[in-house]
Amino acid sequence: MSGQGRITAVLGPTNTGKTHYAIERMLGYRTGIIGLPLRLLAREVYDRIVAIRGPSVVALVTGEERILPPRAQYWVCTVEAMPEGMGCDFLAIDEIQLCADPERGHVFTDRLLRSRGAQETLFLGSDTMRGTISALVPGVDFVHRDRMSTLSYSGPRKLSRMQPRSAIVGFSVDNVYAIAELLRRQKGGAAVVMGALSPRTRNAQVELYQNGDVDFLVATDAIGMGLNLDIDHVAFSSTVKFDGRRMRQLAPNELAQIAGRAGRGMSHGTFGVTGEASSMTDDVAQAIMDHRFTPIKKLNWRNAGLQFGTIESLIRSLEAPSNDEMLIKAREADDLMALKTMSQEAEIRARASDPKSVRLLWDVCRIPDFRGISHAEHANLISGIYGYLHQSGHIPDDWMARQVKRLDRAEGDIDTLSKRLAYIRTWTYVSQRNGWVHDEKHWRGETRAVEDRLSDVLHAKLTEKFVDRRTSVLLRRLKQKEALLAEVNDKGEVTVEGEFVGRLEGFRFIADKDATGQEAKTLKQASLQALAPHFHLRADRFYNAPDTEIDFTEQGGLMWGEHAVGKLVAGAEPMRPMVDVFVDEEAGPEVLQKVQRRLQHFIDRKVAALFEPLHNLSNDEELSGLARGFAFRMVESLGILPRGDVANEVKELDQDARGALRKHGIRFGQFTIFMPLLLKPAPTRLRLVLWSLANGLQEFPESPPPGLVTVPAGKGLPQGYHAMAGYRAAGERAVRIDMLERLADMLRTEDSRGGFEAKADMLSITGMTLEQFADLMAGLGYKAEKGERVKVKAAADAPVVAEETAADSANTTAEDAVAEPAEPVAEATPEGDAPEAAAPEMEVFYTFTWGGGRQNNRGPRRDQGGRRAQGDAPRGKGKPAGKGKGKGPRRDTGPKQFQSRPPKKEKAIDPDNPFAAALMGLKEKG
Repeated sequence: MSGQGRITAVLGPTNTGKTHYAIERMLGYRTGIIGLPLRLLAREVYDRIVAIRGPSVVALVTGEERILPPRAQYWVCTVEAMPEGMGCDFLAIDEIQLCADPERGHVFTDRLLRSRGAQETLFLGSDTMRGTISALVPGVDFVHRDRMSTLSYSGPRKLSRMQPRSAIVGFSVDNVYAIAELLRRQKGGAAVVMGALSPRTRNAQVELYQNGDVDFLVATDAIGMGLNLDIDHVAFSSTVKFDGRRMRQLAPNELAQIAGRAGRGMSHGTFGVTGEASSMTDDVAQAIMDHRFTPIKKLNWRNAGLQFGTIESLIRSLEAPSNDEMLIKAREADDLMALKTMSQEAEIRARASDPKSVRLLWDVCRIPDFRGISHAEHANLISGIYGYLHQSGHIPDDWMARQVKRLDRAEGDIDTLSKRLAYIRTWTYVSQRNGWVHDEKHWRGETRAVEDRLSDVLHAKLTEKFVDRRTSVLLRRLKQKEALLAEVNDKGEVTVEGEFVGRLEGFRFIADKDATGQEAKTLKQASLQALAPHFHLRADRFYNAPDTEIDFTEQGGLMWGEHAVGKLVAGAEPMRPMVDVFVDEEAGPEVLQKVQRRLQHFIDRKVAALFEPLHNLSNDEELSGLARGFAFRMVESLGILPRGDVANEVKELDQDARGALRKHGIRFGQFTIFMPLLLKPAPTRLRLVLWSLANGLQEFPESPPPGLVTVPAGKGLPQGYHAMAGYRAAGERAVRIDMLERLADMLRTEDSRGGFEAKADMLSITGMTLEQFADLMAGLGYKAEKGERVKVKAAADAPVVAEETAADSANTTAEDAVAEPAEPVAEATPEGDAPEAAAPEMEVFYTFTWGGGRQNNRGPRRDQGGRRAQGDAPRGKGKPAGKGKGKGPRRDTGPKQFQSRPPKKEKAIDPDNPFAAALMGLKEKG
């Protein structure tokens, strides 16, 4: 969309009436579109506008719902579903601060940059976006709105003492259900609101709360995005959430977004914590009350100019970086992951052989993974959909009917019904795509009907479980000292007489912390009676589980799915760790031994698979003498040895020994002896864990993010960490050892005595700016002299001297780095005026000369073959390191260099170079 209308950013905290203001502005125009962050909120806004203007002129478009009257004037959409090219008079985007969201941010950023109303555009959201909007959107006007009521921090509060009209916020389905169950027992009931619920179920649950049937609401952070409820107090049961990749602490502005739901209109609100959540610090609480947060400086972005010529060109265009430093490339989204997975299938590649087919493939890949089971299963499902669409242009009715029919069942518990609702959303989404099914009206109605039926049953189940129940049978029987019936469900939740008492996490029972005194003892006794047979069944299942279900953490923990079942401990050798299992004593010795054997098998196989080159090296009986000793050193150091630590051993290795070691993939680098295969992310992650165990570290340092050429060197890291991580510290940053060796190869051709400047390739492979590169070179023993000179604008072969020619060092990989010279920038002069003599444009450059530093290398500087670098004199002697066979005396008697050029005749043969070694063999035969 494009237009020349007024652009306004209406920014401020929650409860300022921003969304209401946007609706009023939109209804003042003939046509308008408003993009909202949640389909629940979109449905709420749609209902409000329909109540004002009637259903005949209002459209609702989300991923799974499409209401399109013939004379639609106002479009209410989720941001992802906003139509493009409408040419509407008014356009608004709500919660624009989601541009910084790691998962969906690139969609909001695209709308910020490209979506406009012909007469007016509104961006609604947090004041933290002011700076970025001002920088990226020219001509924008800012309007600040103050909160209509105050928001105060009330500290921690137990659930049993929670005030009426409170919302308790959790960040997982399990957490929400557990809290609702406790409130049912203690307070008489609670409504449940989650983003995963259908609009129909959510609205029915909200009605329970709004009309006073219950005084408590248990919700996920979905309530933070504009849902208007009568809440007096918001209590966080946790301030940590899983963001799709990892567990992380919520930022103050994220907490404020949710806490702001308390106190609607002119009513004041409070917020606090409950359950296991720790109290907020004074700084965080005050920031939320004062609405003061760190400005957002980086937005997630993905290239919108897609190339559909081939699958490869589409992937490249999706992964293209931005030229604006404020726009960072978004992490790999589900649609791109699906595209890459499907592109590996031969049948898919054969079908996607033209732009039209590639575009269709991309449309299919954008089907959201509502089920959330696994990436592979989702890719398998949409592969079938693509096959039908490509072959016949639509999905067969009989296949579609089978998918929908198996979900149209009302029996089952809450989890079963919730899963069916998630599954039907896929087919609702498919039916909403134009031309994907034969009878769109029929299938849209059919999928909507199934969703409504499941929604009604789920609402009834939620109400039955969490609302308006009599005094617990469990408590009554406890008082009567009757025998209790305990059960364990497939999620590990332990119930006694149907009441939740705790959960089984792995092979440990975690009791309900709200139970106290004699009640707690009775609950534990009943729980353990139920768990006795379950421990054995679970142990059998665990023993037969594939290795893919087990993993280790970077702190040495051993996980079975999401549960910790043990930890690694140091063994007799670094590559032979032992395991310590987490099994309750009540489970018995048989269960303990079975779990221990399975975990030991897992880690032994994991080490054998990831360190296969080291195992082969260790078991090579043909190695003897110094070669065998050096192989032992390599195994002991887990495949990476700083060359300075073994300079003498390397010197003593003859050509045959080195050749035998090279067959195992060992590379004798200028700075490091290493095995390139072991620098991959998986071996690196395990190597750091094994090294940490062997060194008795209390806290294990984590591996650097995969793919980065350089990382910050950091402070306070254990000695030897960088080598084990596959990096070498030099100055303020650490550079990957394989890329450092490539840099060393480049530096050999330079005049390190007379001085040289950095080439584009040097900056490219390191991904550094010129200033950072100078710091790196200083860390490697060079002297860096900074200077300025007049910039030569038209020199095509000029060396790269400005920082703008280097890629961003923090995020650039070797594959992404750009090694092109900077383009000249033309100076603009006023029209009609002759160019006047102006101050010449200056540029910064560095001249590097070898400074003679050792930088932790023991002994004189050596090349990759272990030879003393030309120009370095032997210790105790003042003569050059060898006698050249060329004409005339050698000219390397001056200051020491990093590496001077070898003599033109009779070049010394590098024993580490396989081609040179082959040449030497031919000479000997001759």
